[in-house]
Amino acid sequence: MPDRTQTIAYPAPGSRPSRRDPEPLAPHVIVLFGATGDLAKRKLLPGLAYLQQSKFTPDVRVIGTATEDLTSDEFRERARKAVETFGTHKMSDEEWAQFADRLEYVPVTAGPDALASAVKAAEELLGPDARRLHYLSVPPKAAQAVIAMLRDAGLVERARVVMEKPFGDDLATAIDLNDFVHETFDESQIFRIDHFLGKEAALNILAFRFANGLFEPIWNRNFIDHVQIDIPESLGLDQRATFYEPTGAFKDMVVTHLMQVMSFVAMEPPTALEPRAISEEKNKVFRSMLPINPGDVVRGQYSGYRGEVGVAPDSDTETFIALKVEIDNWRWAGVPFYLRTGKKMAEGQRIISIAFKEAPKTMFPSGSGVGSEGPDHLTFDLADSSRVSLSFYGKRPGPGMRLEKLSMQFSTQETGSAGDVLEAYERLILDAMRGDHTLFTTAEGIESLWDRSAPLLEDPPPVKPYQPGTWGPNAIHQLIAPRAWRLPFEREWRQAKQ
Repeated sequence: MPDRTQTIAYPAPGSRPSRRDPEPLAPHVIVLFGATGDLAKRKLLPGLAYLQQSKFTPDVRVIGTATEDLTSDEFRERARKAVETFGTHKMSDEEWAQFADRLEYVPVTAGPDALASAVKAAEELLGPDARRLHYLSVPPKAAQAVIAMLRDAGLVERARVVMEKPFGDDLATAIDLNDFVHETFDESQIFRIDHFLGKEAALNILAFRFANGLFEPIWNRNFIDHVQIDIPESLGLDQRATFYEPTGAFKDMVVTHLMQVMSFVAMEPPTALEPRAISEEKNKVFRSMLPINPGDVVRGQYSGYRGEVGVAPDSDTETFIALKVEIDNWRWAGVPFYLRTGKKMAEGQRIISIAFKEAPKTMFPSGSGVGSEGPDHLTFDLADSSRVSLSFYGKRPGPGMRLEKLSMQFSTQETGSAGDVLEAYERLILDAMRGDHTLFTTAEGIESLWDRSAPLLEDPPPVKPYQPGTWGPNAIHQLIAPRAWRLPFEREWRQAKQ
């Protein structure tokens, strides 16, 4: 039977869901493919441990599986190191023992029958209402093999499947992968994950846009000059050359992350804050995108990349990309969206910057400073602190009319609910168990993005070199001219008072 989506209802701040809630979650067997990989170590196992510890989830059993030949005890030891090293919430020995008791491991080499037996044993412990959540923390090329294994193991019924990015390499491969997965799973069972949309700050965009009479009326081409979505990374490949070399920055980050965030900024008001309505408005944004013009793209490669282990000596893979995206609808016609991301850049940041059109300056005397520091900006920081800043001109104290840029800033760390913030993967795992597609990507959406990306994929401009620790090739300034990049900031984020 197809899975019916439902709207998520999070607990009130400071409260914990109980098993007596009106619509409690069914117990779940979570099958974690790629359980010994980097993502599982850094995010998934610590996230599952916290969800179980915090009682946000119902009763769960976690079955890890990967190519490594481990016993369940060896897997538990690795999981404990992962939780202790990367977990954001400390666990007592008693809490760890409770989580460890829910962990099992089955090597992929044991075959589908062994995995099916482990799931059946876990379900017998959980009871007849148990559901299944399969998390595919595996390289894209391994996804079809995992889907086939789940089919052969008879683990499709009462199941949902979470799939990691990138989902295909272009339109043709995305369609092929969607068709293959749909042979086994209904679309309502599939959750294509983008952890950026699980961040508190990304959800805050919807609150700012649609809940405030101050911002909702001006969120259009009449008042907004341009939008920047800027996600530079200071890290390099981190031993991921095998994945990164055939992928590059555009497929790794832009289609799967930056354009998804862009849809939250650009979408029309949904009829309700429920999965189907939000997904449809996001897909309208993707359908409204003009095909990407290769002339509006700067591709870069940091010096030394070709010397990395696993990288071809003549590699044309981009480790940096900046591009202009245009959305051809009533709200955004003529408003450019500038997207930028890259490896080994000056800082690691995750910001969305909305630049408003400047007011006339004729009434202010020469030398007043008005307009000297660029337009007013509304800036969202997608880091875990979930900060928002509004910059504007104000009068400098003293004689005469001298103006300077001021800013109002807000952070979730400054609220009494800061302890209720869920890490992105924690939120998305919980959403998938609930069957809530709000923060996940649909087959139609992903195919639309690959379709609009075709001109760039078919005729990419050559990569330009840039030095590690910079903001990318110099050509980025011609791309955005006469405007300027918002990063690096001229002013610092204020830290919350302790």
